[in-house]
Amino acid sequence: MKAIKSHTELLKTLKQNDQTFVLLYKSGAEQSDCALKNLKNLEIKNTAILTADVANVRDIHIQYAITSVPSFLEFKGKDFKNNYKGCQSGEYYKNLVESSLFKISAKDDKESSHKPVTVYSTPTCSWCTTLKNHLNKHGVRYTDIDISKNQSAAQSMMARSGQQGVPQTDIGGEMIVGFDKNRINLLLEI
Repeated sequence: MKAIKSHTELLKTLKQNDQTFVLLYKSGAEQSDCALKNLKNLEIKNTAILTADVANVRDIHIQYAITSVPSFLEFKGKDFKNNYKGCQSGEYYKNLVESSLFKISAKDDKESSHKPVTVYSTPTCSWCTTLKNHLNKHGVRYTDIDISKNQSAAQSMMARSGQQGVPQTDIGGEMIVGFDKNRINLLLEI
């Protein structure tokens, strides 16, 4: 893991790697310290994992419209692909990175046919974790929105589904309430 100090430094690293992950965090904040600790304890090879403390690095989160930390950003080449919010377990980060590496080496054409996926979750929701682990296991790219920290996203989710419980998943514009594995697999062609 390498700490970076600017967006310019990030761009240089992106040019050199097929896959790059960046943890944006704020030192001293409980969730950020949790994410940083869980990531530091991992041994992940063959991928660039960078860290940037937003207290000192003020240009990265603006470039990618990141409004909360910790956020774990995924890049494929120089393209921004995903933002995973909140503190996750070390196992979650490891599975995420390893599944992304597998997708790059497999060059799976089905990946581009997947519909956009957004997961609405909270950090304390066990079904949310189960859902995200299922998506990660099958190499599905998704945006994770922690509604406990994003009130406008929570309101938008409730307006669309009529429900306030999590997890909720938006797959290509269709809302799924709860972890309905069969319906998710059907919509994602898993």
